[in-house]
Amino acid sequence: MKHSVMTAQSQCPQCGAALPAETLPGQCPNCLFGLGLAAAKHASSESDPTTTRMVSTGASANALVHTTIGSFGDYELLEEIARGGMGVVYKARQISLDRIVAVKMILGGLATKEFVQRFRTEASTAASLQHPNIVAIHEVGVHDSEHFLAMDYVDGQNLSQLVARRAVSPKQAARYLKLIAEAVHFAHERNILHRDLKPANVLIDSKDQPHVTDFGLAKRLEAETDLTLSGQVLGSPNYISPEQAKGKRGTVGRRSDVYSLGAILYHLLTGRPPFQGETLTDVLHQVANNDPFAPHLLTPRLPRDLETICLKCLEKEPSRRYATAQELADDLGRFLQDEPIHAHPVTRTERAWRWCRRKPALAGSLAAAAMLLLIVAIGSPIAALRIQREARRAEAGENAFRLSAYASDMNVAQAALQQHNLVRARQLLDRWVPTNANAPANSSGPRAERGGPTDLRGWEWRYLRSLCRTDE
Repeated sequence: MKHSVMTAQSQCPQCGAALPAETLPGQCPNCLFGLGLAAAKHASSESDPTTTRMVSTGASANALVHTTIGSFGDYELLEEIARGGMGVVYKARQISLDRIVAVKMILGGLATKEFVQRFRTEASTAASLQHPNIVAIHEVGVHDSEHFLAMDYVDGQNLSQLVARRAVSPKQAARYLKLIAEAVHFAHERNILHRDLKPANVLIDSKDQPHVTDFGLAKRLEAETDLTLSGQVLGSPNYISPEQAKGKRGTVGRRSDVYSLGAILYHLLTGRPPFQGETLTDVLHQVANNDPFAPHLLTPRLPRDLETICLKCLEKEPSRRYATAQELADDLGRFLQDEPIHAHPVTRTERAWRWCRRKPALAGSLAAAAMLLLIVAIGSPIAALRIQREARRAEAGENAFRLSAYASDMNVAQAALQQHNLVRARQLLDRWVPTNANAPANSSGPRAERGGPTDLRGWEWRYLRSLCRTDE
């Protein structure tokens, strides 16, 4: 087994995305990208008169944590609880009402006219949405040239952090997403799109209830103007819809948020977003052109109906998705009640036909090659050998995919042991116990979720398993 299997990969605590090797604290590319590809132009331009006194560099922004804790107008800042590409969020006490709230401020280097407007859009948009699963906004203002908004404080963690700490059952994932979808539908009914739905923007409170937050990229459907320019991509790349990834103005609508809801469900079911890549460009290309791996390849015992719901949300064509977030919530409700869902799984034939429509040139070339192969196959047994070779190649590809998933689980299990989280470590290790009857006797625990007929376990699995027993 290669050493890279045991090398832990750091993740952004806000969005859960994998971080490049030498990323500085507070500089997650995924979070920064959520501000839009046009942000670089604004950040590098001359400061606007509305720019706040906060500094823009990563190091200075981090130093801000230690210099601003204290009084801030009517608020006593208690601790920093989140930091993203756009701003920083503090837990605070509102002195006049003696209540705990969350105070969000813009990072100074991003306080151009556009970002101040986007910041105020979040406040005015969210303030008009009074829903039990949407974080309420209490105040928006400027104090000492620093733009801020005060909102409900949710005592808990976001979905990205939750998934990183423990596995979420299919039923629990469906329950979370049903409530989230109903909240999003509530916003849609008031002509408000979120446009940046992702696990990091869903907070789970102490009662295990989800709350949608961060309407910084929200848009009113009836508005005549839009801060997004033609060709500008807004949102977090791992969770945005294909139409958002292409940056086409006028194509983003309610079904774009439905796609993002499906991407959140995919993450809850598999532990990762639908698409991952080495670069942001690679991720955007995959979102726009590729189909995601079926969730059951990562979680083999996943209920088929829940996978069908998830993949319907992730359709490339908006017209093939749920028409509304409420339709999605209703189908999730049927799943939770063990009733037949309305969505139907896509057959292999239909999926192949859709692929041909998306890539007609390549499909034509493959059709011509297939015809030539058929002609040769009529009189030659070599065709049979070629078919067998392709089958072996496909099997090798699936094995490579399973090996990648195994390596990822070993990394996370090692991290869990370092945090003394034995339950999580055992869950990750036990899922790789082979499903065949000849599994070794020392492989205790439930049958594998990902084990399959082939035993991929190496010395690292046995080593980590021994640490689990040693710590007991």
